[in-house]
Amino acid sequence: MSFSAPRIAENGQSGGDAVLTVSQLNRRVAQLLEDGVPRLWVAGEVSNFTRAASGHWYFSIKDEAAAVRAVMFRGRAQAVGFIPEVGGRYEFRVQVSLYEPRGDYQVQVESMRQAGRGDLHEAFLRLRDRLTQEGLIDPARRRPLPVLPKAVGVVTSLSAAALRDVLSVMARRAPHVRVVIYPAQVQGRDAAPQLCAALDRAAARAEVDTLLLVRGGGSLEDLWSFNDEALARRIASCPIPVISGVGHETDFTIADFVADLRAPTPTAAAELCCEERGRLAGRLQAACDLFARGQQRRLEHVAIRLDRACAQLVSPVQRLQLRRQRLEFAARLLQAGLDRLLQERRRRPAMAMDRLTIGLDGLLQHCHRRLEAPLAALGALDPHRVLGRGYALVRRADGAIVKNALDLKIHEPIEIEFGQGRAQAEVTRTDVLL
Repeated sequence: MSFSAPRIAENGQSGGDAVLTVSQLNRRVAQLLEDGVPRLWVAGEVSNFTRAASGHWYFSIKDEAAAVRAVMFRGRAQAVGFIPEVGGRYEFRVQVSLYEPRGDYQVQVESMRQAGRGDLHEAFLRLRDRLTQEGLIDPARRRPLPVLPKAVGVVTSLSAAALRDVLSVMARRAPHVRVVIYPAQVQGRDAAPQLCAALDRAAARAEVDTLLLVRGGGSLEDLWSFNDEALARRIASCPIPVISGVGHETDFTIADFVADLRAPTPTAAAELCCEERGRLAGRLQAACDLFARGQQRRLEHVAIRLDRACAQLVSPVQRLQLRRQRLEFAARLLQAGLDRLLQERRRRPAMAMDRLTIGLDGLLQHCHRRLEAPLAALGALDPHRVLGRGYALVRRADGAIVKNALDLKIHEPIEIEFGQGRAQAEVTRTDVLL
């Protein structure tokens, strides 16, 4: 494999061989590895295994003579179905790549399986993918477990160590919970049908609140009955919530994916199915104490109200005396009010007369003041006052006042009014004043 670099220098000038940065070099090498090496299967032993907080797996794949760094990202790691053990031999489907920041050659693991068990693992993955597409492995489908179950069913072999572990845990933690055993083989050709039949019996009898499907650890072949498709569908359709506790913590089966809850071990399944009696007793005692304190506060509050009510109680005699005193006081107030009303009624005519007299005097004075100005104006216009200053008033015989001398005729009789008295005259001549 080879590649040709552009004939352009870093400064943009054309010339000799191009000068690449380290980042450019690593990017080209990574591209060559990804394009030149197809995805392939690699067998090796796991070492330096680390599971990061992000969910990614970092480890090395090695054999007797060499090792290569490997990374498996969270999404692909979750689909494996088990956690690899350090020193365990597995087969890995990888994409060769380069970690550019450090220039380290590595492989990205897309899937893995236990060495020598490729066919079983492929069957496991196919069934899991099919059930996932049907929604049977959807976490939203899982049902909540009863908080206080009255009875718990155990589906396992009567001779299994897992049954003894479950019974020991239940006797220690929850002796008040009844345990019902539904026996079935947990290994071999007939195990899966018997497990299905045991689940069917438990569902038909409907005598327990939770079912534990348990078995101890073993090889992939030993646990293969719990990867049976019919069993998986029975678990998913069971009307009773199912807890799967198969194998050890690193073992994963199809039953774990379709159950309502996966427990890492049979012992853990027994611990998860119900709360410990001591803890329940503690919660009950705490609730009783809280109730008792509430009742005590209620009684104290009622006692205080009773004391206050008793303090307000009076005898019938005292009550009558109190009412008599209130009645007498009200009578005195009423009599005083009547007396004031009568006195006010007696004073009211005199007070009205005084107010009327004062009002008439004021009205007369006001009228007098209003007449003074018109009277003065009338007096100024009185013709007799003018006549008193030497003027005279001429009238014709019919009494009409003469204003213009030319209106008179010669020998016409006239009457002349002076400031003091009148005189009769006759017109002898009329002149016009210029």
